[in-house]
Amino acid sequence: MSIPEQDAPAGALTHFDATGQAHMVDVGGKDDTRRSAVAAGTIRMQPATLAIIVKGNAKKGDVLGIARIAAIMGAKRTSDLIPLCHPLAITRVTVDFEIDEAASSVHCRAQVDTTGKTGVEMEALTSVQIGLLTIYDMCKAVDRGMVMTNVRVLEKHGGKSGDWTAAV
Repeated sequence: MSIPEQDAPAGALTHFDATGQAHMVDVGGKDDTRRSAVAAGTIRMQPATLAIIVKGNAKKGDVLGIARIAAIMGAKRTSDLIPLCHPLAITRVTVDFEIDEAASSVHCRAQVDTTGKTGVEMEALTSVQIGLLTIYDMCKAVDRGMVMTNVRVLEKHGGKSGDWTAAV
């Protein structure tokens, strides 16, 4: 017998039933509400690699433009990649990149919105990761030592648990 999400004890892992077996959480009894999540992450690289991105002369094309499209696609495909995620009707995905020359990095920030029965934190996180992975893929010929860091949820809005913002 599975533990419905609303009946799970505080702190319980909702993706496991009473016998410890993995299951998809039953969200059927939940109301559709407006939901949003923001996630962010960073990819650090050599200054020469960042210069290639900024100048737009990477051999594979517009690195940040292609990474933005990939990040949007990643949000849309999250339930295909994460086994227990629900497929969602996403209403909006925005992806922004910020060049940080001082840290020789690119910061990625994604916001995902929906109206539904479950949140979009996983979609926002997947969006950021796919965006950063695409930057790596497009630039690995010149810099295999790039490092992706600090991928996390910054905020979520909506649903039964309400709003949450990460501590600074």
